[in-house]
Order: sequence, then C-alpha cells, then structure tokens
Amino acid sequence: MTLLLLILSPFALALPAAWLVRRAPRAAGLLALWPALLVVALAAELRGVLASGPRLIERAWAPSLGLTLSINLDALGLIFALLITGIGTLVVLYASRYLDGHPQAGPFFAMLFAFMGAMLGVALSDNLLTLFVFWELTGFTSFLLIGFDHEQAGSRAAAIQALIVTGAGGLALLAAGVLAALAAGTTSLSALAASGHVLAAHPAGAWIAALVLLAAFTKSAQTPFHFWLPNAMAAPTPVSAYLHSATMVKAGVYLIARTSPALAGTAIWMPAVTSVGALTMIVGTYRAVQETDLKRILAYSTVGALGILTMLLGVGTEAAVVAALVYLLAHAGYKGALFLVAGAVDHETGTRDVTMLGGLRRAMPRTAIAGGLAALSMAGVPLTLGFVGKDAAYEALLHGGTPWFTALLALLVAASVLMGLAGLLAGVGPFAGQHIAIPHPSGGADHAADAGNGPVYAAAPDGPAHAGHAGAPHEPAWAMWAPPLLLASLGLAAGLAPALLNGAVSSAATAVLGRPAPVELAIWHGVTPALGLSLITLAGVYGAWFARGAIGRSAWHPGLGFERIYTGALAALDATSRVIAPPLHSASLRSYVMAIVLTSIVVGGVALTMSSGIQAVAPEVHVLTYEALIVVIIISGALAATLAKSTMAAVLSLGAVGYGVALTFLEFGAPDLAMTQFSVETLTVVIYVLVFRHFRALGALSPRLVRLRDASIAIGIGTLIATLVLAVATFDTSDTLREYFVEHAAPLGHGLNVVNVILVDFRGFDTLGEITVLSTAAIGVRALLLLASAGRRENAHARKEAKP
Repeated sequence: MTLLLLILSPFALALPAAWLVRRAPRAAGLLALWPALLVVALAAELRGVLASGPRLIERAWAPSLGLTLSINLDALGLIFALLITGIGTLVVLYASRYLDGHPQAGPFFAMLFAFMGAMLGVALSDNLLTLFVFWELTGFTSFLLIGFDHEQAGSRAAAIQALIVTGAGGLALLAAGVLAALAAGTTSLSALAASGHVLAAHPAGAWIAALVLLAAFTKSAQTPFHFWLPNAMAAPTPVSAYLHSATMVKAGVYLIARTSPALAGTAIWMPAVTSVGALTMIVGTYRAVQETDLKRILAYSTVGALGILTMLLGVGTEAAVVAALVYLLAHAGYKGALFLVAGAVDHETGTRDVTMLGGLRRAMPRTAIAGGLAALSMAGVPLTLGFVGKDAAYEALLHGGTPWFTALLALLVAASVLMGLAGLLAGVGPFAGQHIAIPHPSGGADHAADAGNGPVYAAAPDGPAHAGHAGAPHEPAWAMWAPPLLLASLGLAAGLAPALLNGAVSSAATAVLGRPAPVELAIWHGVTPALGLSLITLAGVYGAWFARGAIGRSAWHPGLGFERIYTGALAALDATSRVIAPPLHSASLRSYVMAIVLTSIVVGGVALTMSSGIQAVAPEVHVLTYEALIVVIIISGALAATLAKSTMAAVLSLGAVGYGVALTFLEFGAPDLAMTQFSVETLTVVIYVLVFRHFRALGALSPRLVRLRDASIAIGIGTLIATLVLAVATFDTSDTLREYFVEHAAPLGHGLNVVNVILVDFRGFDTLGEITVLSTAAIGVRALLLLASAGRRENAHARKEAKP
C-alpha cells in the first residue's frame, strides 16, 4: 500500500508544488527531491523483482465497472518508471532555473507533476481500462504543457494538434479494452499475456490488435501520425526533454511491448509493427538532418529512434527485443541530455538556429562536454551505451536469414548514419568551430529564431527573457548544465559496464516475450559482422558531417503530405461548421426543440422498424370501469388543451391530464409518485394561472403551413412514444434490474421505499444534476428579471430628466 501511494503521490504534489514555487521561487529546485525519492523506492523494488520475480498490487477502484487499480511490478514497467522518475528529477531541477522568474512557473510545475503521475500509471497499470484512464491523463496534461505559452498562436495550435492525434488513439485503446474484455473475459494485462492464444484465435483478435496499434502509433509519433511531435517543440525545453524524448512518446512503444505476448500471434501484428516502424525510422532520421532548429533536429531524430524501437519490437525475436530495450535506455539518456543542452544554448544565445551558432565551447565548456558525450552516444561510438544498443540491433537483424531482414538491416544502417549526423549537428555543431556573432541575442521567449522549416508551426525559442549577458553567452547556472552532463555521463558509464544491465534487461525481455530471455551485454564481442557495420556507420557519419550542407539543402520532405491531410481535414470541418452552424444555432428555442423531436422520431422509428415488432398483448387483460374513465379523462384533457382558445382553459386542461396520470400511479401501487404528481400539478396550475393571466388569448399566431408542420411533428412523436410504451408493455423484458433494486435497496441504500432509494442513492448524481439545472435556471431567470427592472427604472429616470 505504501508503494502504491508513492506511485500516485505526484498527483498529490501538483498543487503544493505550484504554491511553493509561487511563494518561494528560489526553492523550486527542492521539488526534485520527491521524484528522487521515488527513484530510490522503485530501484529497491526492481532489485526485489530481479531476486524473487514480479508481484501484483490490487486495490478496488470501481468494481461494478471492472476497474481495479492493479499495479504490475515487473522489470518492464519498473524500467519505464525509473526513466520517468529519474529523468523527471533532472528536468525538475533544470526547470527550477530555466523558468526562474517566469510568472507561470507555478502552474508549470503543477502540470509537470500531474504528467509524471499519469505516466507512472501508464507504466505500471495492469488493467487495460485503468491504463486507458492514465493514458488519457497523459494526453491532457501534455496538452497543457505543450500549450504552456498559451498566448502564442503556434503553441495553442501545436497543443490542440497533439491532443487531437493522441486523443484519437486513446479512444482506440478504450475500444480495444472493451473488445478484449468481451473476447477474453478479463482486462488484466498480465492475464491476457498469460493466455495470448485466446485473443489470437478469437475473431475479434485482429481488430483488437489494430486498435492497440493505432493507439501506440499515434502516441509514439509513427508515420503517418509523426507530424505532431516536431510541432510540439513549441513547448518549453524542459517539456521537450521530458515528454518528447524520455516519457510520453515512449508510451506507445511501451504499449506494443506490454501487449506483444497477447497480440503478437495475430496476423497483422508483425507486418504492421515492423513496416510502420521501418518507414518512421527513415522519415524521421532524414527529416532531422534537413532542419536547422536545434529542437526540431532532435524532434525528428526522436521520431526516427521511435521507429527503430517499433521495428525491433515488430521483428519480435529474442535478440531484437533485447536490442530494443537497450536502445530505449540509450536513447532516453542521450536525447534527454541533448534537449537540455539545446535549451541551455537557447537560454544563453537567444537562438536555436544551428547556422547562427558556433564556437560556444569556450563560453559554455561544461554544456559543451554534455553535448559532445550525448552526441557520441547518439552516433554509436564505442564505449557508449548508444554503441551497445546499435550493435545489438545490427546483431539481431544479421541473423534473420531472410531478404526481409536484410532490407531492414540496410535501412537501419542508413538511418543510423543520419541519426549520428543529427546528434553531431545538435550536440557538437553549436560548440565547434569559430564563434559566430549573434546579431540580436535577447534569449528566451522574446526572440523568434525559428528557421522556418516547419510547414505549419514555428517552434519559437523559449525560456525566461533574462538569458545571458548582451552579446556575451556564458555557462548557465549549475542546475542547467549538471542534469545534461549527468545524463550524458551515465550513457558513457553504462557503455563501459553494460553487464550491469543484464539482469534488468533480461527480466524485461522475458515480460515482452513471455519466455526466459538470457542477456549478455558486453563492450567487446569480438570481430563480428555487426562490428563491421558499426564501423561502416561511423565512417558514414564522418562523411555525412562534411556533406551536411548538401544533405540539409535537399528539397525532399517526406511526410509533409500527412500533415497537409490533417490540416485539410480540419479546414474542411471548419468550413462545414460555418455552413451548418448558423441555422443550427438560430437562438430559437422552437427550432432546437423541433430538431430534437425530429431526430427522436427518425432514430426511434428506424429502431422500432428494425426490431421484431410489437408482440401480442397478453390475453388476460381486465380493464375496470374506473380505469377506463381515467384514460378518458387524460385523453379528453389533452384534446381540450390542444383546442383551447384561452390560456386559462389550456392550463386547466393540462391540469386534468396531470391529475389523471397521478390517479394512474395510485392505481398501480405507487402512492408516493401519485402524491408527488398531485403536488406538482397543483403548484403548476396555480403558478400558470398567476402568470398566464397576463398573456393574450390564444390564436393563429403562425401561418397555416407552419401549424400543419407542427401538427405532423406532434403526431409523429406522439405515435412514437405510444408505440414505445406499448412495446415495453408487451416485450418479454428481463427482471434483473428490478430484482437488483429490490434486493439492494435496503442494504445499500438503507431505505425500504425502492423508488426513493433509486432517486436518492442509485441515481443520486442524476438527481443532483437535475436539481442543479433547475437552480441554475432559476438564478438566471431572477437575474433577467432584475435586469429588466433596472432597465425600466433607468428609462423612467431618463424620461423624467428629459422633460423641460
């Protein structure tokens, strides 16, 4: 229970964090202590898992809906959780200085911790429906973080785009969860993994797999949904480093890994995952080296890396899964470091344009070391974790033994060359060569230095406006250079001693594969074909560095068409809304009611037509004389109200209808409903009489054609309601709901009057909502009356003063 509370604690910390930063901005760095504590707790839990195996923590959440807060503590989830909290610790520390003095720093930290809690829920949840809840929370909080500079149109557009694309995937995940529950009888991910053959053999298995992949592809920016990630660079740099390199964008990769044991047996899984991952790998890495904005370079290279991870998981062999896990760890380290380095450069120079940057190694030596180490790991230089991951990926594809694997290997080598070049552009380029004088260094949000490469959105530099000295960049505060340097150094340390990762990677691979996966990571595996490919890759990176100008000037921009489709679809929806909105929002209550009633007639009529029809009425029906008299009173009152010439007669006729309904309730054993109806009808008649006496007499106030239309609609809805009532009375319906209320009214609702218990307890929120609506309407009417009274007084006063 303690660990469960720790995992959910970032949600509780969100509001106190905002309060602390607002009251004591200099103490913002202390907030990093909490995720650091989570790192220690999760690391201890991972040691226990490696020693004794995974364990499951379950707490009832909404049992009636099948929602259980189930936390699956296995190596796969804990590795992701450690990335979330570990990099989160460094990002919080970095942001405490990066946003120092920013007026919205408090809300920023609140959103950041809420996002951290949501991501922990995604990584550790064992219930597919609960996973969906946390999945959507990550989308909502990332929407707030991406749109942090909400006064900028580009930030708002990028946030909306990310929300629409990833939100659509979230709906697909919900549908997959519902189908999985129907097909397998459970929403537990661990139970589905243990019985993967069930979904693979089920007719809905392919649909479930397709929906899960749609959710994963949208979240992890796979082609054709990749365009939202580079545009999300409108967010502040700490957000880019945290959401878009280490955490949220890897949620889709995590979902593929987590659901592979249950869905890898479906026919579409391997072809779809592998081909989409390979395409994304090429599109992302090639677009990365065409950019000149530091963050967009890193964003597109992240798209390429996510494609590599997806492709390896699609291949699905033991070696490929191990390579994917190692590559994931390496990428989180070097990409997070490079994003933080880019933010520091922007903070001190006021620009992220690589064509305007150079020679900063003397002014920012520690930042330069962090960028260089991260770039080396990204290029796959030996003795770095990036090299270990790339070498493992080559090794996995070398032993495929088919032309398909050979083609994937060739694409991976080409993508790795481009990936290495992107790392050098972002991590080495700003610091190498001679110093370039920057014309207008203002630093931060006041300076727009985007090179204009983005087709739709401009990712403007961010950060506080007090960056650096005018014209003299220097090393930022330690809280801004220490986190990227630590991340880059960890990549080097892990590359020097990769065997330390054997246990965690092996256990995580076992969770993905569903069978034991021994792992032996090492610096040197001898002279192998994979080593030869690594050397070829490094030579390619070296050559590409000198040809970077020609590569960057390429006119081919793969993937832009998908964003144009998205933009065109939104434009079409906007155009359609401009056409249909005015008649639909005519501000006429009569039109709104008519639209609702007509829709009900069409939908209800179609449903009744397609049903089996109305069954024969039960033969033993005994209608008593007074029951028939009640029916006659109700019908007569309705007809009289329709034909009445005065409002008073219409009101009294409707009162007769209401009293007749109350008598019907009384006849069928519902005295409480009857008394309620009597009270309501009496008050209604009295109020109507007091109000309607001021109205003019009824008459032909509309054209004859309009009256005929309204009469037709009234007859249609009346016929529909009558048919529905008759259908309900004659169909053989289940008694389950009635028996449930009767059985549980006393023990759960603590009342013997079943109707009252339904209204107050079982439908309590519904009743509260109805009361709220009525109260709000009453307040609104009162306000309108006061305004009208004040207007009359003002007019009278004006007329009085206007008299001579």
